[in-house]
Amino acid sequence: MASDPGRQREKMETLYQEVLRRNPGEREFHQAVREVLETLGPVLERHPELAQRRIIELLCEPERQIIFRVPWQDDQGRTRINRAFRVEFNSALGPYKGGLRFHPSVYLGIVKFLGFEQVFKNALTGLPIGGGKGGSDFDPKGRSDAEIMRFCQSLMTELYRHLGEHTDVPAGDIGVGQREIGYLFGQYKRITNRYESGVFTGKGLDWGGSRARREATGYGVVFFTQEMLQAHQDHLEGKTCIVSGSGNVAIYAMEKAMALGARVVACSDSDGVVVDWNGIDLERVKRIKELERGRIRVYAEGKSGVNYLEGGNIWEVPCHVALPCATQNELTADDARALVNNGCLLVAEGANMPCTPEAVRLLRDAGVLFGPAKAVNAGGVATSALEMQQNASRDSWSFAYTESRLREIMAQIHHQSFETAERFGLPGDYVAGANIAGFLRVGRAMASLGLI
Repeated sequence: MASDPGRQREKMETLYQEVLRRNPGEREFHQAVREVLETLGPVLERHPELAQRRIIELLCEPERQIIFRVPWQDDQGRTRINRAFRVEFNSALGPYKGGLRFHPSVYLGIVKFLGFEQVFKNALTGLPIGGGKGGSDFDPKGRSDAEIMRFCQSLMTELYRHLGEHTDVPAGDIGVGQREIGYLFGQYKRITNRYESGVFTGKGLDWGGSRARREATGYGVVFFTQEMLQAHQDHLEGKTCIVSGSGNVAIYAMEKAMALGARVVACSDSDGVVVDWNGIDLERVKRIKELERGRIRVYAEGKSGVNYLEGGNIWEVPCHVALPCATQNELTADDARALVNNGCLLVAEGANMPCTPEAVRLLRDAGVLFGPAKAVNAGGVATSALEMQQNASRDSWSFAYTESRLREIMAQIHHQSFETAERFGLPGDYVAGANIAGFLRVGRAMASLGLI
């Protein structure tokens, strides 16, 4: 039977309109769903049984959504109240797996977008983990350690009942690092009277954490970038790179890019951009951001040859490779035009959905290699799954061995995305390749398990 692309597009649009109706006001979730739906037409043509079982509709609806208040006391004894969320999106492949984000911007739509993306990302790793996400509109900036501890303990007093190493395994995200994971896990242990180290990932090395976990997302971004370049007869060595952000993902993306011979010349935070044409001094960035918890403007103080652009736009800095590693929708259509005009060859998403749809279209139309977040930044959750393996076997692997496993997984994700795009007649389209590969793995599992 001849395929009918127009009919498939019409079906996808109808499904998208239903998502809008059922989830009003959740713009980030709408964006994530649309980006996936736009690529799935060829799959339904070849696998009509998945359409008949309404697998796409099921994937767009979380299995469970938990919303609750978090009361806590500040250092002045005043009661504060925040809202928290955990969206357990899909468990066809394993326990829900995904981070917790503490940031004032967090609301249900952000958590659902992140959870939806996590389902596909986790499927691409090939590891037995489902997808979920959580967070709170609590802002840890300017809060004391004692305030953060009280908040984490209050949050866990409600959330613990929904977690478990075989049920739902959170990790960190924006605003949630090893300190916060420690407070959360400590409260979980206190309440349950069980040392289930596999119920959280991103833990400290002294209490069940994995070597290379802190570095994993950033390293994975660069491993995937290198695979993309090699697939197109190029390499990272000698390339000029810019990396937005200066948090965990950005720092370790810069570290691995430098190790592979790239020259990183710019990074940023929400206040501005530093440009160092001699190459970013990574140890200086680490000291400012990891030890002093300072702002990136400090990098330029007393350092010659460095420009600090307050409120500046990092995407206007000429480069061969751009790695957006800060937050969602940070790279717009105008930014994409600036990158193209300056000769950028490749953009790989280190953050979750950092490029707007218009930016993605512009980059791809201009022939810029584009790596989507669900494939590019899967290294963090992949290494979290490796941490779960170590916890289950009461083992602890070396840094070198864990990094080698990470490199293998990222190469496999690249191969899977690249090969799937080729197989469905979309050569070089990493967005479609990653979406289709992830959808097929989850969809087949749901059908096989009767989760319909």
